[in-house]
Amino acid sequence: MKKVILSVSILFLTTGALFAQTFDKEKVLEQMELANDYFMKKWPNTGKTIITNKERPSNIWTRGVYYEGLMALHELYPKEAYYDYAYSWAEFHEWNFRHGAANRNADDYCAAQTYIDLYNLEPVASKLKSTKATMNMLLNTPQVDDWWWIDAIQMGMPVFAKMGVLENDDRYFHKMHEMYMYTRDTHGDNGLYNPIDGLWWRDADFDPPYTEPNGED
Repeated sequence: MKKVILSVSILFLTTGALFAQTFDKEKVLEQMELANDYFMKKWPNTGKTIITNKERPSNIWTRGVYYEGLMALHELYPKEAYYDYAYSWAEFHEWNFRHGAANRNADDYCAAQTYIDLYNLEPVASKLKSTKATMNMLLNTPQVDDWWWIDAIQMGMPVFAKMGVLENDDRYFHKMHEMYMYTRDTHGDNGLYNPIDGLWWRDADFDPPYTEPNGED
């Protein structure tokens, strides 16, 4: 048993040493810049619609999650071009959402994560008019079942968290927690979280008894 413990300890120490040797912060930042520069050059028009099986505006989740990353990169490396690119996108969409402020769809209000980040850099009340209207509506209505697909947690929860900090208002945190717990434990038959596998079902339609052709979840 002592030999096993010693071997495992050596393995962890060796792995840690290798990781420390290969983890180069400057190189990682360089690669992040490279990837982002490619994206910005490919999409110079921040308001350009997205066309896949149909045409969609650029302020829904498919661009919203990119701008989350861009603002995180800007926080690490505050390059004016990054701020300008995000600001141009927000301005084009008038700091609003695909279906306006009366909106319960996290695919749409995901954009508010970036709107709030931009507001924090340069506070102007008009920037958050739609964001606050949407969040107040969600906060003051009883529904907690909006996040029936797993992506919505990533898109919706940060908006509540950011607003709670900005407004110094715990109600945002409580509402966010209620909505998260409903998604985890109630949606579908017994929630979207599978405690046996430690994984999440994609949405309520894929809860058991649904299985794939191979018989697995």
